[in-house]
Amino acid sequence: MNSLNLHLSHLNYNYSQIQKQLNSETQIVAVVKAGAYGSASEAVAKRLEALGVDYLAVAYAEEGEVLRSYGIKIPIMVFYPQLDSLKTIIEKALEPCLYSRSLLMAFKGLLKDTNKTKYPIHIKYNTGLYRVGFSPEDTDWVISQAASNQFNLKSVYSHLAASEDQRPSQSCDQQIRLFEAIKKAHSAQNSLIPKFHLLNSSGVFNYPELQYDMVRCGIAFHGFANHPKWDALLKPIAVLESRITQIHEVKKGSYVGYDHGWKAPVDSIIATLPLGHADGIGRHFGHHKGSVFIHGEEAPIVGNVCMDMLMIDVTNIKCKPQDTVCFFGTTYNTAASFSKQGQSISYEILSGLGPRIKRVINK
Repeated sequence: MNSLNLHLSHLNYNYSQIQKQLNSETQIVAVVKAGAYGSASEAVAKRLEALGVDYLAVAYAEEGEVLRSYGIKIPIMVFYPQLDSLKTIIEKALEPCLYSRSLLMAFKGLLKDTNKTKYPIHIKYNTGLYRVGFSPEDTDWVISQAASNQFNLKSVYSHLAASEDQRPSQSCDQQIRLFEAIKKAHSAQNSLIPKFHLLNSSGVFNYPELQYDMVRCGIAFHGFANHPKWDALLKPIAVLESRITQIHEVKKGSYVGYDHGWKAPVDSIIATLPLGHADGIGRHFGHHKGSVFIHGEEAPIVGNVCMDMLMIDVTNIKCKPQDTVCFFGTTYNTAASFSKQGQSISYEILSGLGPRIKRVINK
């Protein structure tokens, strides 16, 4: 009925393209949070592990626990550990990214209670994104705490708020200056110096001179880097397809969809597809904002997107029930271009695809 076809050979290609941007000694953190950006976390994580990434990274401990259940052996960072998941982090040998005093002290206390020492951790600083992270003003306190026998500080990092912005970027430059000061302070310690990282997918292409010791890539593995020039170096891995359920002949002046969302301007042919906002195709794609492709021809979405279905205008397209319909693919109608029609981004459309869509792995 509906399928998300995943081409892992394209993931291999994207990995090689990312490597070309990096120094040979730069480590890669492959971000596979949100079900590997809505794809298939097991298949993608295992392929990335086989390709040789140094780390996997998830948002929450529960996601890391799932990866361990797949048999993933390499280190797994947890970007946003919550207080109630700290035991899981230890039980599953995950590596927390600590970002607040309360979280750090809670984890330190838990390590003491469980007689753990030299446990691998990462420290996140907020230099301007204001999502999570220690303030740069906390640097001295963090350094003193990280020296505890309970911890093995593996890396120190931050996140650029607008890494895809055209250079020079005043906001990015300010963040870089703050991070350099943080790096200098940590590097001045006599203890083992941690690794440093700042760049996400866009940053790898826009700030290659700032790759430090590691980079974090997520959406780039799926074929996108938030700029047409960089996107052209990558291959999208996902193709979302559906099939026509039914076709209606609609007379001029008749209404289609909830709340009379579309009025036929002429005698029209309308096809119904078994995808809706419960599957991740939001209502903002309705009313001719979004289009799909049948036999290479564009068909606009008409009226309001329903929970389980949507309607498209196929008046000028030869088609029949069960014909394949492409929402996005690997060439001109990619997830980035489709999402842009609904004033969204590739991250949102990919990660929002629901579980009713069958994932098909193409090696």
